[in-house]
Amino acid sequence: MSSELESEMRSTDDPQRFWSLTLAFHSAVVDASRSPRIKVMQRASSGTRQRSFFEKGSALSGGRHHDRPPRVLLRGIRVTDRIYIHEFIDVRGHNRSNYMHHMTANWSPTAQAERHQLCYGVWALLGSTGPWPQVVNMWEEDGWDGLAASFALEAVGTGAQDPKLEKWWAKASEFRRGGFDRIMLPASWTRTIEQLCAEAVRGKVYAHELVRVRPGSAAELLERAREGAVEPLARHGWELIGAFTTALVDDDEALLLWAIPTWQHWADGERAHTEEDDLIAWRVEVRDVVTGWHRILLVDAPLSPLRTGRQPAREDRTDWVE
Repeated sequence: MSSELESEMRSTDDPQRFWSLTLAFHSAVVDASRSPRIKVMQRASSGTRQRSFFEKGSALSGGRHHDRPPRVLLRGIRVTDRIYIHEFIDVRGHNRSNYMHHMTANWSPTAQAERHQLCYGVWALLGSTGPWPQVVNMWEEDGWDGLAASFALEAVGTGAQDPKLEKWWAKASEFRRGGFDRIMLPASWTRTIEQLCAEAVRGKVYAHELVRVRPGSAAELLERAREGAVEPLARHGWELIGAFTTALVDDDEALLLWAIPTWQHWADGERAHTEEDDLIAWRVEVRDVVTGWHRILLVDAPLSPLRTGRQPAREDRTDWVE
């Protein structure tokens, strides 16, 4: 298979065909990494602890004497060039519904038009699983260039805020106290919000897992989640809709986002984490890179795209005039 791909890559002059062949080669390498024969060889050569295929000292790292695995293999070939802004927002008092509406109806349509920014999701955080009252926002940007253009619009004026949005910012301050943002990079196989909506992906509840890992291991954690957790949790209706690493840090944080169809499916999945052998084994296996793990629960805002199947629109506004 690989020799046929290599031969065709050498012979083609079509850039689009070469790109398709490159993706096919990458998929072949990833599939090969899951071979039971590979794992047997790793156990035989690496003592009792089974190594990740991409880990230092493994087959793809080129042997024990390399300092780290090749970045192109660790990261994979990017199919999506989107970048995401992830926000934890602290809400003032009983204003969570007001804030979520202000973000979706009053902010997102403007951001879509002026910044090419899409709303990936706006969720209320279930207080029993994390800080409260809090909201989680995620915004989909058109790559690094799109994010830079968005920042250029924002970082103006005396307060480093777009003067055109002064009214919007003033209203938002009535509903929120502050927050903490991250810039996040999706795994190459993570679907965009348009793809998720087109496939009618929905969740009654969402499990949001923020995972701290050893520096340099965030992308590896995503691949190991894809291999070890997706299938066991799918038995209970959990669907991995987003897998991300945090940018601007030391490749030491990852996010897994699961859509869950009912509350009973959530309970079944939680129970499975401590009762089913394959899920227990997956969590034990990744402890060689994981340093911290926190799962919280989210529910969609009324105008969140994963609830409505579309982006928020100006027609959703009630009493707001720009």
